[in-house]
Amino acid sequence: MSDGNTMLVDDLVQPFQIEGLGIRGRIVRLGPLVDRVLKAHAYPEPVSRLLGEALALTVMIGSALKFDGRFILQTQSKGPVSMLVADFQSPGGIRGYAQMDEARVAEALESGRTTPADLLGEGYLALTIDQGPDMDRYQGIVSLHGEGLSHSAHEYFASSEQVATRIRLAAGPYYHREAGGTEKNWRAGAIMIQHIARDGGLTGYREAEDESPYTEEEENWNRASILLGTVEDHELLDPALEPNRLLFRLFHEDGVRAYEPSPVEFSCRCSRDRMTSVLRSFGGHEIDEMVQDGVITATCEFCSEVYVFEPAELKDGLN
Repeated sequence: MSDGNTMLVDDLVQPFQIEGLGIRGRIVRLGPLVDRVLKAHAYPEPVSRLLGEALALTVMIGSALKFDGRFILQTQSKGPVSMLVADFQSPGGIRGYAQMDEARVAEALESGRTTPADLLGEGYLALTIDQGPDMDRYQGIVSLHGEGLSHSAHEYFASSEQVATRIRLAAGPYYHREAGGTEKNWRAGAIMIQHIARDGGLTGYREAEDESPYTEEEENWNRASILLGTVEDHELLDPALEPNRLLFRLFHEDGVRAYEPSPVEFSCRCSRDRMTSVLRSFGGHEIDEMVQDGVITATCEFCSEVYVFEPAELKDGLN
């Protein structure tokens, strides 16, 4: 079933192909990586779930880039969680954060409003491909779907890529026993399928008014979609269930082939020099207003690294 033999079991992207159905896809499994990101911010659990799913979706789409560049997922909305950002740098670096109104989030959780629709509210999902300073950015924008990010991603692929696509996302805490007691670690996972036409291209969606009989390829796509719909959250998150085993469980009757997985790692591009440049861009007067207790403190939104500056070092050379 596999073209390669690897020891990767976590923080990976696993490509595959269902040869009998003309389907290609990928599995994303995030363990220590997503645990590091979410624990660094200590968001309330429903917010961590949202960001965990955003990270898995971003890795899923960004890992398909055929060039050195970035893929950025960003939500902008009116809900208690006003923004999710996940930033993928090819070939396998990811970072992300959530922006929220703590009081509104606390109020929502107290009243039991914890769904994506409750926390994100009305807004949009922007998916941006950045090929570098010498190339134009490509951006697709779709409305946020009340059922979650996967439904918004389906709309993106249908409208912007015109590719028949189905995605399942999951994120959550994993509890396990250690010598010191029960330990909680965050995990996230995703699986995606896309339909490959017999001519080698990717199929679009059938028009709603098309009442002609389903072709064999369309029947194959429907079968794969139904099988994908049986995937449960715990199957995407369980570290003991290897991606190859999940693929076999789902598609063994149709001849599934798993290819060599690629690693994913946390990668933040912040540095003291970058933070210095950002702060100096405000100018001397604004820098003076940032001073607290004689110093200026700046925290990276992605990795929570704290940088402390003396005002003089930021103002040196400024007019």
